[in-house]
Amino acid sequence: MVWVKVGHILSVISWMAALLYLPRLMVYHCGAEAGSLQSETFKVMERRLLKAIATPAMVGSWVFGLWLVDLTSAWSEGWFVAKGILVVALTGVHFFLARCVAAFERDDNQHSGRYYRIANEVPTALMIAIVVLVVVRPF
Repeated sequence: MVWVKVGHILSVISWMAALLYLPRLMVYHCGAEAGSLQSETFKVMERRLLKAIATPAMVGSWVFGLWLVDLTSAWSEGWFVAKGILVVALTGVHFFLARCVAAFERDDNQHSGRYYRIANEVPTALMIAIVVLVVVRPF
């Protein structure tokens, strides 16, 4: 079980790093003129971050996390149910950011840098709540 925990922790750290960095890239991408070298560089950075790090880390987080729950039989514990709901929300943020990457790729971004600054706070808030639930287990 220790190695499953290691896999889960490493996956979650990688996933969170990507979810925190991706909107920050988008903040800067908003300031680049469509078609410019800078904009094209941001497109490559966003695409690679999403496909090479964020998505595999998300899959690893789910696989190792579900494996851990199966090993510990935490399915019906209140803290785990609440954590599960927040992880589903975090997964929704992941797919939302993937759609944003696709919009930038098409030079069809409809949002401002301020929008992405605010979007950058959502994964942070979810992460804090998830960590509190796992460590404190309030219910």
